[in-house]
Amino acid sequence: MGLPALEFSDCCLDSPQFRERLKSHEAELDKTNKFIKELIKDGKSLIAALKNLSSAKRKFADSLNEFKFRCIGDAETDDEICIAKSLQEFATVLRNLEDERMRMIENAGEVLITPLEKFRKEQIGAAKDAKKKYDKETEKYCGVLEKHLNLSSKKKESQLQEADSQVDLVRQHFYEVSLEYVFKVQEVQERKMFEFVEPLLAFLQGLFTFYHHGYELAKDFSDFKTELTISIQNTRNRFEGTRSEVESLMRKMKENPDEHRNMSPFTMEGYLYVQEKRHFGTSWVKHYCTYQRDSKRITMVPFDQKSGGKGGEDEAVTLKSCIRRKTDSIEKRFCFDVEAVDRPGVITMQALSEEDRKLWMEAMDGREPVYNSNKDNQSEGTAQLDNIGFSIIRKCINAVETRGINEQGLYRIVGVNSRVQKLLSILMDPKTASETETDICAEWEIKTITSALKTYLRMLPGPLMMYQFQRSFIKAAKLENQESRISEIHNLVHRLPEKNRQMLQMLTNHLANVANNHKQNLMTVANLGVVFGPTLLRPQEETVAAIMDIKFQNIVVEILIENHEKIFNTVPETLPPNSQLLLISHKKNTDSKPPSCSERPLTLFHTAQANENQETRNSIINSSLESVISSNVNSFLHSNSTLRPNLNSSDPDLEVIKPSRPNSLSPCRKARALYACKAEHDSELSFTAGIIFDNVHPSQEPGWLEGTLNGKTGLIPENYVEFL
Repeated sequence: MGLPALEFSDCCLDSPQFRERLKSHEAELDKTNKFIKELIKDGKSLIAALKNLSSAKRKFADSLNEFKFRCIGDAETDDEICIAKSLQEFATVLRNLEDERMRMIENAGEVLITPLEKFRKEQIGAAKDAKKKYDKETEKYCGVLEKHLNLSSKKKESQLQEADSQVDLVRQHFYEVSLEYVFKVQEVQERKMFEFVEPLLAFLQGLFTFYHHGYELAKDFSDFKTELTISIQNTRNRFEGTRSEVESLMRKMKENPDEHRNMSPFTMEGYLYVQEKRHFGTSWVKHYCTYQRDSKRITMVPFDQKSGGKGGEDEAVTLKSCIRRKTDSIEKRFCFDVEAVDRPGVITMQALSEEDRKLWMEAMDGREPVYNSNKDNQSEGTAQLDNIGFSIIRKCINAVETRGINEQGLYRIVGVNSRVQKLLSILMDPKTASETETDICAEWEIKTITSALKTYLRMLPGPLMMYQFQRSFIKAAKLENQESRISEIHNLVHRLPEKNRQMLQMLTNHLANVANNHKQNLMTVANLGVVFGPTLLRPQEETVAAIMDIKFQNIVVEILIENHEKIFNTVPETLPPNSQLLLISHKKNTDSKPPSCSERPLTLFHTAQANENQETRNSIINSSLESVISSNVNSFLHSNSTLRPNLNSSDPDLEVIKPSRPNSLSPCRKARALYACKAEHDSELSFTAGIIFDNVHPSQEPGWLEGTLNGKTGLIPENYVEFL
């Protein structure tokens, strides 16, 4: 029920009903006044709370912005880079949001508080002042009227007329005040409908603007959120694989730590207790010692493992002799004496065990220590990149693509080990392998076939992408630019031996088909990288650092899958020399440029018989020509520098440059440089074309020879010389 209207005509009568209606309006004004007063108080509290919230969020954003992720390893994957910068992105979004909130808060005082206070003071306050005046005039009018009515009729006529005039004047003034008061009350009641509500609407509009700004920020953030979600999922997947590898290595270290000891640059290293003479006698101080056989330098670092701090300055001496200390000559066990060239007296050291003392003694006597290299945990010699191997992989791929390409978790879900081994034994049987047209029976589950394929690749003597290229592929994956990564991996793939490259191409084409069906099998390129990275690029030595690089192995596989047509079907723009590719040039062309030293060959040095080398070279040249033809570079065959299709070709315009190589590892021979080369490392030699090297022989570095030039011995790219 609404308020009754106040009629101006009722002001003259001033009836009880009029007074009741007026009181109801006055009560409503009092209620409105109290409500606005409380609302202003709550509004100020809200603004203060919003300021505190904004301050807390800004502090939270600053904390996010200051934190920097540090990943394990010397480089980060794109996913890790995305995750690392996510905190800064979060901080930017929060700051942007809080900037808008502060604008809303600053406007809230002018938009909400000030108009409400103004309405309360100017309108409701004016109505209260009018009421006071109305009450005062009412009291005055009633008093004058009562006094006038009490006048005696015996008064003079002039006095009575004067009294009547005075009463009429007071009545008229009361009537005017009453009209003004009623007008003001009704005006305030009407004004509050818009002057009270309008500030609230403006404040809500500010809130809506703030929330809309947040919505726009969320839209702008959507792309990064999607990218971050994918990166988090990829990193989680890689973590699961890495964690299992690290746990496996940890268990192996627990079972037999000696067989998984890292290859150290030092001949021997470890903790020894060194006897030191003090004023009060002698004491045994724990040192971490290293010994380098070539320089005979012993370095001793006093270190307390319990406190984790050094106990003094490092000391380095040159070994002169080492003698085992007899048990009956000293109270301590496992002791030996060391004499130094640059320090007087004898240094008595205590090893941690008898076995440890033997190792130190052997090292310091100049004998090689017993190192157990970390061998591949798969059986060797049973799997090869021969016709049988290609047949096995081909059959597995054919079975997967014909009847299992859409199975969920393809290659991620493993088969029963006994079934996998049984299938492999059947496939590796020479009788079965010779039946090239026979497919794998349908009785074998797809997960058994995929596990057999992966197991066969792990059973190879080395990974398909070869140990000597493992670090190069990892470095390529760590390059910042994606195009540089693809280009470098493209070059490295073409440095692989032909059979390795052919097998890798067949496998990669298949994995691309699997990835194309990822909506059904859920195996994206990233998931396939997680599965095949450790298989195709496993390191020769198992270490935690190597396991941390698994994520980059995965990236290499991803790049191979996504760019398989370019990598395998085209020749790199700067194809590096390969020890298995012949160097062929046009006879009459003087502009033919030799490959640069930075594109040095990285393949293994082969010592097979001449006829075997001839067959290998012929097959490699033919395969390389097919690769060139398939990449639409036929015109390249007619340019100034061409690839020759066959060693026995009778084309008179082609000349085959055949660098001769030693057929055994023993003799040292002279060799002539075919091309100029600038050394990139101290261990390499710089030379010009035509220079003669002495004492040239194979080095331990794959694809390199070792020779002497002007009294300096260093490494020479194998494909840059011919033997005399």
